[in-house]
Amino acid sequence: MHIEKIAQLIKENHSDAVILLNESNMHYACGFSPSEGVVVITACGDGYHIVDSRYTETAICHSKKTGLSVIEINSTFADEVKKIADKHGIKRIFFENETISFMQYEKYTQLLTDTEFIPLDNQFMQLRNVKDIEEINLIKDANNIAEKSFLELLPEVKAGKTEKELAALFDYIMAKNGSDGVSFDTILLAGSHTSMPHGVPSDRKIKDGDFVLFDFGATCSGYHSDMTRTVAVGHATDEMIEAYNLVLKAQLAGIKALNSGVKCADVYKASYDVLEEQDMAKYFRHSLGHGVGLDIHEGYNASPKSKDAFEVGNVTSIEPGIYIPDKFGIRIEDLLYISPRGRENLSKITKELIIL
Repeated sequence: MHIEKIAQLIKENHSDAVILLNESNMHYACGFSPSEGVVVITACGDGYHIVDSRYTETAICHSKKTGLSVIEINSTFADEVKKIADKHGIKRIFFENETISFMQYEKYTQLLTDTEFIPLDNQFMQLRNVKDIEEINLIKDANNIAEKSFLELLPEVKAGKTEKELAALFDYIMAKNGSDGVSFDTILLAGSHTSMPHGVPSDRKIKDGDFVLFDFGATCSGYHSDMTRTVAVGHATDEMIEAYNLVLKAQLAGIKALNSGVKCADVYKASYDVLEEQDMAKYFRHSLGHGVGLDIHEGYNASPKSKDAFEVGNVTSIEPGIYIPDKFGIRIEDLLYISPRGRENLSKITKELIIL
């Protein structure tokens, strides 16, 4: 199905083919993530996956579903692309101008001298941004693994444990539960460290009365999940509880605003305004959410600068937070799918404040 969508994109833009070198874009076409290779798809729907010997068997296995013809290189990837271009009379070819290296661009343009290279810009990402049901199911599978693992980790979260220790254990539990790998480096922070939105786990030990922030995700067949939960250990002060409930209120407002046709900036504003009413928006220092799929950040962003509007098939995080330096931070993040039937929250773990 993805090959048909790609071929349609090529035809709509009056080109003859597209050349893909970006790992995630290749995955979208060939079904897995080779660290190196090339995918070429023509406007007629003919597709080729050019690989070296490391990936031949895997590519052939996946080609039974995708229909791509697998070519193992004898010389260079570029030489094989030239043969395909000559075979199909390719005169206009889309290329990934946003991600290709200058060295690669020079190599292909110098070899395919009779072919015009047309910038793809973000059109391929827009294609990927609208997920089909198979992709949604893989994201759900990844999310289920992550949530199961989080619940298994919670009994181990106690005073005296270090951030690094628990982050490593978390990654292990997700792998044990079937994750192909983490979506990103697990963020697990305690106490004042939680005021760093993307802090790195350290040797800091959890103390009684700390907030502990977990930002985590699993992967399934290349597709990512993403979730953040903030819990308290031992007890929470009135200030901590009040701040937590405010972030939750802001998150619920953002979720309620999320629908097909709604501007990304308006979804951001729905959450921001809740924090601003209590003079806490100054501690909210990032966008409200981002698309999730083959990349952990892809597609639309729910940010005040965005010019996009959400549409059916999008998967996005909704994750407001407040970060008070040298004190504490709170973030609550769910993953949302805009289905043909309406908004669907893929995240099932409670958002009521957990005190361990």
